Order: sequence, then C-alpha cells, then structure tokens
Amino acid sequence: MAVMTTPHISADGISRHFGGLIAVDQVDFAVPRGEIRAIIGPNGAGKSTFVGMLCGRIPVSAGRIMFDGKDVTALPAHKRIRQGIAYTFQITSIYGRLSLQDNVRLATSWRWGNDERAIQNTIEESLEKVGLADRMDQMAGDLSYGHQRLLEIAMGISQHPQLLILDEPTQGLADSEIAGFVKLIRELGGDMTILLIEHNMNVVMDTADQITVLNLGKVLATGTPADIRANREVQIAYLGETHA
Repeated sequence: MAVMTTPHISADGISRHFGGLIAVDQVDFAVPRGEIRAIIGPNGAGKSTFVGMLCGRIPVSAGRIMFDGKDVTALPAHKRIRQGIAYTFQITSIYGRLSLQDNVRLATSWRWGNDERAIQNTIEESLEKVGLADRMDQMAGDLSYGHQRLLEIAMGISQHPQLLILDEPTQGLADSEIAGFVKLIRELGGDMTILLIEHNMNVVMDTADQITVLNLGKVLATGTPADIRANREVQIAYLGETHA
C-alpha cells in the first residue's frame, strides 16, 4: 500500500483574474518536501503570476494555498518569508549602492538578530555557494547582469528557506555560470524544496525531479523530464510559441 504524505506546498483550485483577463485558472498543484520541481510553459502561460501567488506577492482571486501543513492563502509575502518561503524575482531586485555582503546581510539579518558571527558566516557561505565570495566588498550595481542574478540567489539561500522559488534564474548567465548553477541546484535539492521557472530546457532537464507545464493559465501536464519530453501536447504548445 502506498504511503500518503502531506505535500510541502500545494494549491487547490487557485485562480488570478486581472479585470477580464484570467491569468491563472483553477490550478491544482502539489510538491513533496525536498523535490526540485520545474515550472515551464510558453510566454504568457501564467508562470510568474502562479508563483507570485505561491510566495504571497500576488493575492489569489480564488482557491487555497497550503505550506508545510498550514493555510497561508491570506499571508502577505513578508510573513511567508518567516514561514520559510524565499523567492527570487524574474527582474533582479538588489541594492546597487550597497556591497554584495550588505545585500545579503539585509536578506538574512532578520533570522539572527544581533548575532553578528552567525550573520557573517551566513553571508560568506551564501556568496561562496554562488561563486561570488571574492567580490564580497564590491558594489552590487557594478556587477554584470548575470552576477546580479547570482547575488539574488545568494540572498535567497541566506534565508535558509524550506522552499526556494527561482524565477528565470539563468537569464543573463554565461554558459560556465549556468553549469555552476546546475551544480548548486543539485546540491541544494533534498535540503530544501525548489520551484524553478526556467526557459532553458537543458537546465530544466538536468535539474528537475518533476516538471509542471502551464499553458493559458492551466496545467497542461506534469511528469518526469522523460515524460514531458515525449508529451505531444507539450510539444505542440512550444511549437505554437516558436512560430508565433
């Protein structure tokens, strides 16, 4: 007999309407603890709106969101962070006039209060994981766009989240940096649950345990990378985007 486990995060019929536009339409979704789940789909499929609702940045129009066995549907983003959900934006959100270490400090200091040693250790460990430890004192605004993306990932990691949501994290990264990112995600997988919105299909296939495909605000398919690669409906959805 199969053992039923409570999903780490789940959505029950969540929708989001912007006036007459239905961006996300009655989506059911469940991810076990420790899984790396990729969310893919054509442009305009509703991916960023969907994860925006999961992290609390966008309120739901209908439905319910559960995290770690608790109903978090009404919780704003800053309270979900304290519940263990960290989110990196599709467009970088860093403080350009602060150093890398001060950016990470702002992200993590709420966890440690006045424990300066714990804060500094977290800063160093987080920047080391993304390959930016040697730039700790550099101004964030002087980084390349790709390195700013890595800094934002370090800021997410520094919060020691149970759930890390990454929205287009490899955008702007060089091939060598993408290889490092894939290695990082594999190392983090299991220690935390990861939701990854990503257009780079090589990254998706190399990292994801399961993939959920959104199209027109609905779930088109969910399965292993092999299942999704062979799914004809998914192929048609992407061909439609390619030839649009």
